Amino acid sequence: MAEHITHDPMYHTLAPGDFPAMLEVGRYGDRTGTFDEIISATHDHFWDPMDAAYLDYATAFDIAAKDLMPRHTIPELNSAVADRLDEGQRIALVNENVRWSLSSILHGEQGALSLSASLCHILRDPGAQEYAANQVREEARHVTAFARYIGSRWGQPYAVGEALGDLLNELVAAPEVYKKLIGMQILVEGLAMGAFADIHVHANDPLLKRMTQLVMTDEAFHHRFGRIWATRPVPHLSEEQHNAVEDWAASCFESVLFNLSNIRQRRAIYARFGLDWEWVRGACREVYDDSHRRAQLKQATNIFRVLVKTLLSAGIITERSRHIYAAWVDMTGLEAEGEAMVGDAIAADGIALLRDINRGRKPIGRKPTLG
Repeated sequence: MAEHITHDPMYHTLAPGDFPAMLEVGRYGDRTGTFDEIISATHDHFWDPMDAAYLDYATAFDIAAKDLMPRHTIPELNSAVADRLDEGQRIALVNENVRWSLSSILHGEQGALSLSASLCHILRDPGAQEYAANQVREEARHVTAFARYIGSRWGQPYAVGEALGDLLNELVAAPEVYKKLIGMQILVEGLAMGAFADIHVHANDPLLKRMTQLVMTDEAFHHRFGRIWATRPVPHLSEEQHNAVEDWAASCFESVLFNLSNIRQRRAIYARFGLDWEWVRGACREVYDDSHRRAQLKQATNIFRVLVKTLLSAGIITERSRHIYAAWVDMTGLEAEGEAMVGDAIAADGIALLRDINRGRKPIGRKPTLG
């Protein structure tokens, strides 16, 4: 039997196929109220990706002539690869990298949608179940938003990379509740908050900046759901249980650090430019080594740095595993920063923007479409 490691009534679960247990009359009154504040705040960050008042996908941006992100964020263009490309190809390489990154985010949002839906089938607490249902709705609009953005700029996304696909498959299918909560609500959402903050800060396309900010207004609450799990069950774990959680989180960190966006994962990009991906990897290795990776992890919006801080704040990292992260990140510096997360201010500004849009405004109904 799977070890769920919940240790708190708000995260107690039922067997996935045991629907009759959901109909037990006593369950309906066993609402803990822990998530009521998050649920009630849903209206503060409502937005509709199909409504131009929130996101206007007709916003022009010439991806053939302009970089979507600064070139210093593209490792290939700081290597011998740049010498093999003309200026138009360099712009295209920047933007294909962005397309690949946004495609990965799109797949991640679909994973979050499916995982949240799976939680609705097993969470016993009606409040936790309602929160999960809200998250399903919010993840669905993220899927819509990123699919529409990618469609408006390129037509279609890249296929999911093996590393991300394997991780998402494991999380969605995991029978252990702690893997779902840590893996998606803490690990993947932590990566996402870092990625969205980085895009929002550096993107040259105003539509992309606005979209990531609106998504962050939701993700900040999703991340909070995972942090609540960390503050309630984690302190009550047995040593054996904590070790299992800690070791699994560390293995996930190392997997995504070395595999999530490496050259091999992005090899589909290089064929478009007549470049062999192994040659590209060699060219990048000539100028990028572990010291460069450590330097990148010093940046506040670096996705892996945000992830480590999330795990540290959740009490999942102890002296047993600290050395794994300390090889890449200044752990003492992270501890000194407190619990404020990168992206919190961006999300807060986004919520203020949404309140202004939503104040006194009647939502525009979507026009029905014929199949």
